[in-house]
Amino acid sequence: MTKKFSRVAASAAVLAGAAAAALSPLPAASAASAPLSDPRIAVHFDLAQGQTPENVAAAPGGAAYVTFAEGRQVAEITARGTTRVLATLPAPADGGVHTPVLGFPLTLGIVRADDGTLYFLYATGTADLTGVWRLRPGGVPRRIAALPADALPNGLALDRRTHTLYAADSALGTIWRVPTTGGTPTAWSTAPELASTGFLGANGLKLHGGALWATNLDKGTVLRVPVLPDGRAGAVRTVATGLAGIDDFAFTGHGDQLLAALNAPNEVALVRPDGTHSIVLTGADGLQNPTSVAVRGDTVSVFSAAYNTAEDPNLIVARLSR
Repeated sequence: MTKKFSRVAASAAVLAGAAAAALSPLPAASAASAPLSDPRIAVHFDLAQGQTPENVAAAPGGAAYVTFAEGRQVAEITARGTTRVLATLPAPADGGVHTPVLGFPLTLGIVRADDGTLYFLYATGTADLTGVWRLRPGGVPRRIAALPADALPNGLALDRRTHTLYAADSALGTIWRVPTTGGTPTAWSTAPELASTGFLGANGLKLHGGALWATNLDKGTVLRVPVLPDGRAGAVRTVATGLAGIDDFAFTGHGDQLLAALNAPNEVALVRPDGTHSIVLTGADGLQNPTSVAVRGDTVSVFSAAYNTAEDPNLIVARLSR
């Protein structure tokens, strides 16, 4: 979520329908560089309907599940590029004006369990709705864990082995832990590296190699927090710096190498295990405030929410060199 975030189409309706999928030609001045190639816009989303993709969870068969932040929705993007809204969350009674930092309610991080259950985050600035939500196949969304009203739960990670969910809180600089069965969350880490400097702190979150990896948007960093044998958080290590506007990310399958969405700059960065990075996609490839990245085999999917550009929230796919 960008440091220059402004609410998109504030007067637009928030009851979203399914967006028609469309293919666009490769931009004439593609900025893609190794290890990415052949970027193209695969899906256009409907900005007027609040279809601003914030986070993504891959599903079998090439589908993906996304949260539409502005629409307060969870949706499925099929392998063919069609969009199907699965759930719309209830609006807070006050309209969400007390949602920390942003001032409107929004759906954020999402993960998928092996049985198809979706877990996702909702921030409203109210105690009755903010927290971790669950959507079982064919079911209705239900909150399973309440988070403080002044929290902004953003990135979400799932430890399938221990059936534990972790949520990165951008407002309170905290990583929360809660079992997939629900209950009272506990503050797993409140390390200073997670704190904001005035806007959004801890943002993207992934479990990888025995550690939780997080980004800090304000500080432009990638962080690694070991999960100790007893489940506690280890000492935070800063893996990479200088990544202005970093949002969510995905590992490429090459060890600790990852691809990160840089929201405000309209870029995707390749971050190497030694912390160095290079830009591999830009606005010339169609990026519109990218928020999240997914890697499946040799296919990279980048979701853009157009929070600032207010033009074309979309899904870009590119080929990853192995």
